[in-house]
Amino acid sequence: MKYREQFERRVVREDVWIPTRDGRTRLHARIWRPDDAESDPVPALLEYLPYRKSDWTAPRDAQRHPWYAGHGYASVRVDIRGHGDSEGLPGDEYDAQELADGVDIVNWLAAQPWCTGRVGMFGISWGGFNSLQIAALAPEPLKAIVTVCSTDDRYDNDVHYTGGAVLGIDMLAWAGTMLAFAARPPDPASVGADRWLPMWRERLDALEPFLHTWLDHQQRDDYWKHGSVCEDYTAIDAAVLAVGGWNDPYRDTVLRLVEHLPGDRVRGIVGPWSHQYPDRGLPPGPAIGFLQETLRWWDQHLKDIDTGVMGEPLLRAWITDPVPPATSYDVLPGRWVGDAKWPSPTVSWDTRPLGTSTGPVLVRSPQHTGLDAGRFFPFGNASDLPPDQREEDGRSVCFDSEPLTERVEILGRPRVRLRLDSATPRAHVVARLCDVAPDGSSTLVTRGALNLLSRHGRDRAVEWTPGTYEDVEFELTGIGYAIPPGHRIRVAVSDTYWPWVWPHGERGELRIVPAESVVQLPVRERGSEPPIRFEEPEQAVPLDVAYDRPAEPTPERLVTHDVAKGEWTLEVDPNYGGSRTYPDGLRYEESARETYRIRSDDPLSAHAVSEWRIRLRRGDDYDAEIMARTELRATAADFVMDSRVEARANGETVAKRAWHRTTPRTSG
Repeated sequence: MKYREQFERRVVREDVWIPTRDGRTRLHARIWRPDDAESDPVPALLEYLPYRKSDWTAPRDAQRHPWYAGHGYASVRVDIRGHGDSEGLPGDEYDAQELADGVDIVNWLAAQPWCTGRVGMFGISWGGFNSLQIAALAPEPLKAIVTVCSTDDRYDNDVHYTGGAVLGIDMLAWAGTMLAFAARPPDPASVGADRWLPMWRERLDALEPFLHTWLDHQQRDDYWKHGSVCEDYTAIDAAVLAVGGWNDPYRDTVLRLVEHLPGDRVRGIVGPWSHQYPDRGLPPGPAIGFLQETLRWWDQHLKDIDTGVMGEPLLRAWITDPVPPATSYDVLPGRWVGDAKWPSPTVSWDTRPLGTSTGPVLVRSPQHTGLDAGRFFPFGNASDLPPDQREEDGRSVCFDSEPLTERVEILGRPRVRLRLDSATPRAHVVARLCDVAPDGSSTLVTRGALNLLSRHGRDRAVEWTPGTYEDVEFELTGIGYAIPPGHRIRVAVSDTYWPWVWPHGERGELRIVPAESVVQLPVRERGSEPPIRFEEPEQAVPLDVAYDRPAEPTPERLVTHDVAKGEWTLEVDPNYGGSRTYPDGLRYEESARETYRIRSDDPLSAHAVSEWRIRLRRGDDYDAEIMARTELRATAADFVMDSRVEARANGETVAKRAWHRTTPRTSG
């Protein structure tokens, strides 16, 4: 990593308030820009998040915003309404108010004397989401965006549902995280010593767990269509650079954007990365000079400088060489490939039957199948990725190819088509594609799930008629991966996948006809390819943050088995960064734990809990503490949710909130 201390233009930083159209609410912004921008205006770049520029994202912000400013941009970080230091009350994710405020910010930036009138947006995850969504609203000054690890489909490619199934692990975990995050107070250093506590009380009074809303909408309805730019790609006028990682759950968005947006306004990059900016050097690498690559994008579309970025292939993708299973890789072996079109003429479908038997094969997996799935959102931690899949394969029905005689390179989204019958009206089917080495080790390549209620469309729930066979087809998540000669391709099928997929209320089983079932692999031809290179990572000088080392380290992921009860427990430390002290004296303490329990024979034993503790303090006058707990379980008929938040200021209780909610299981 190279750190830049000197730039062509001297950088200044200022904190400002940005008005919104309601005339009452102001959003707090931090702006890095050249000190001579009022005499020599520059384009503006916006990153717009609920994650608090004063503390949580401050280290990451310091890596990139000053760097952009030093290269001739006003780089702006804004807290969303009701979060961080912005006024107003927190709302739902990507709600109409958030997006309207985003349009107001874009227009305000364009009107500043130091701005040329051209604006770009960028962000990872939430910031990548709202960059796409605000681009679809087409404010005139917004000319280009860079969207990283984001989605164009809020229903079927986000933290709530997958294949129409309730995404148990992150439906609960992210709802619990956002309840704790939304409960955090503003910083007195920004809003004033006399204002922070009244503002905080208003926020706490307005809290409502996201989990309630998400489980109220178990099919793809208007709630999920809002903010899903896949509903109308033509609404996006801005140039879009879409970036993702093969170890991030949102990578399919890159493939869809390069397919559906006009080729003169879009480029895609998919590397080996986790849910992180690809210059940060977190596993798995290799990292790239992401800031330099995005600077080419900004200069091309905001300054009309021909940087050659539009001459790059439409899609640049990493093909991972075969690797033994591991929960972390510092660097994955492989190479970059480029395709001028997507779908690419270099990719063809290789259809492989799952077997020759015309008789049905029984699939009846224990309920704890899925414990070796790894983390839904890998963050570059030591236990994020799936371990050896042999135990998971043993809990599934496996269909193996003969040993390969030549290397097979997969690029895109594999598909499975299964001829099956379900013994129950409600069921799931999960397929994993694995690379099986001669020693028997099984590396997860990719996977997919389908709620059979959603087989005719995500907007409806159609129960199965037991005793009837149907052809069911679904896609697995996109991947770039090479399987070498001598290895086998395995398709492992299960009807459970805990805790990723919340089980239906009735124990079921599937019957699959191998001879009438296939896997379709998007196989990329190897040939002469243009060299694809990126610069080495470069950032601004890091923020001087002191991170704590835990006195008694605990496992990030711990699986225990109560043999007598037949109960399996997964305990997870999400490890978002832990406790730290900032240069301005702010002390930020953070701890979280997720717990998932299930008995191997009882789908109704599924139980998930998210617990958070956050404390912020500075000096003698600012000491705020938040404890949050979110719990999810289910009966045969309903989901049952219990949440609570307790907040204290300087040792005294500010608020206690508790919620109990049930909602019918319409399709979950």
